[in-house]
Amino acid sequence: MKVKLYDTTLRDGAQGEGISYSVADKVRIAQELDLLGVHYIEGGWPGSNPKDMEFYLRMSKKPLKNAQLVAFGSTRRPHTKAAEDTNLKAFLKSQTKFVTIFGKTWDLHIADVLKTTLEENLNMIRDTVSFMVSKGMTVFYDAEHFFDAYAANKEYSLKCLHTAVEAGAKAVCLCDTNGGALTSQIYKAVKEVRPQIKVTLGIHCHNDSGLAVANSLAAVEAGCDMVQGTINGIGERCGNADLIPIIANLKLKLNCDCISDDKLKELSKVSYFVSDVSNLRQRPDQPYVGSSAFAHKGGVHINAVMKNPKTYEHIDPVLVGNNTRILVSELAGKTGVFLRAKGADLDLTKEDPATKKILKLVQKMEHEGYHFEAAEASFELLMKRALKKYKSFFDLEGFRVVIEMRSDKKVTSEAIIKLKVKGVKEHTAAEGDGPINALDNALRKALKDFYPTLSKMHLSDFKVRVLDEKAGTASKVRVLIQSQDEDDSWSTIGVHENIIEASWKALVDSIEYKLLKDKVK
Repeated sequence: MKVKLYDTTLRDGAQGEGISYSVADKVRIAQELDLLGVHYIEGGWPGSNPKDMEFYLRMSKKPLKNAQLVAFGSTRRPHTKAAEDTNLKAFLKSQTKFVTIFGKTWDLHIADVLKTTLEENLNMIRDTVSFMVSKGMTVFYDAEHFFDAYAANKEYSLKCLHTAVEAGAKAVCLCDTNGGALTSQIYKAVKEVRPQIKVTLGIHCHNDSGLAVANSLAAVEAGCDMVQGTINGIGERCGNADLIPIIANLKLKLNCDCISDDKLKELSKVSYFVSDVSNLRQRPDQPYVGSSAFAHKGGVHINAVMKNPKTYEHIDPVLVGNNTRILVSELAGKTGVFLRAKGADLDLTKEDPATKKILKLVQKMEHEGYHFEAAEASFELLMKRALKKYKSFFDLEGFRVVIEMRSDKKVTSEAIIKLKVKGVKEHTAAEGDGPINALDNALRKALKDFYPTLSKMHLSDFKVRVLDEKAGTASKVRVLIQSQDEDDSWSTIGVHENIIEASWKALVDSIEYKLLKDKVK
């Protein structure tokens, strides 16, 4: 069975809280989706704002190789002519060949929102679709709130679909706009509607009940041959159906032809790319592509996975561009340590006394508040230090952090640091947006002439957690630092009663891991 993928990240996804794409952002995402093999990319509403119109005009000079670009908008206004509707005129200026028109299907909306009659709503659908078809455009019709409409007035909701098809729509899409339908309701409704619709039948689900992916897959099983959604499920309120697990499930579980096997391996990369451009943190627990999706922590799980991955992995993670991860913690046992050592090119066996030594050290440090599954770079450094296979890149002689409130009420932070690097004493100072940033700046300033590759890395995230809230300001804190360069990202950790000391430990690990990774002498 062939299923068409219709992406609405750039329109419905952009309506998610906290998301604001520039035109350049939208172009980059569209090109990435095109390479993935998505069939349709909805770019926005050209009649609603200048940014979306500029996007379509820019894309007209950057033709897609695989996908069709689709403009989005509504039916004409009540009691007007389609040819005179401002929004419909904007479609023609967008230079797209495909357009999706959404219209009211639920009599509640027609009466309370449009303030018009059921018959006039049908006229709006008919006139709009036929007008766009007359202009040479391929029209898809989104039946907004279809499942609520179908439950309230089955006959009229179907009449809306038939009106769109009779006017020339090449596809109709059934929308669970409120995201409140249950999977059984979606399946039953699609099963009843499918025999009556002779064109492509799509599904568009929102996630307000946490069922958008399940509802989309159920709709496919009931007969839909187009699925709408967004990358990573971003979108208004609780988001849209997440195309990432939908694509994986269609290919690997339902044997549906939607993208090629080679493109399926790009799924993780595309997911992370869209998160990055959207300025959102990638969910580690996201099915199929998250960093935790194939991560194993418990000793029993690890032992079984090493014998046969199928014991605790429902697919081969390589198929979607992911990989198995063995987490290190006091729960993982010697197998976890041995496997992580192997990944770090350390010559250890499971029965090696050094493996047991490292495990005991991990258990001791995790009891003190460390959390190495969240800081694999720090764990690699810990192993190399324990095995005497590590030489420090610099020696700290001391540092001081000064926090000052000036007369202008502005708080400034300055770090003064003394180091010995390759036998040379360095004494530097730097300001920053807070004490940790000042320390980071001062440390880099001291090291930059000795280790130029440090200019290629930066701190991308900084988290602090109080480990014993009852102890108040005397509590231990755990600091996690996420760093990245042009090719990789890594996490480091520090624990101490003093937040500056905890941060320093994580900061030093971050920089030393970068130098170790780059094989700096």
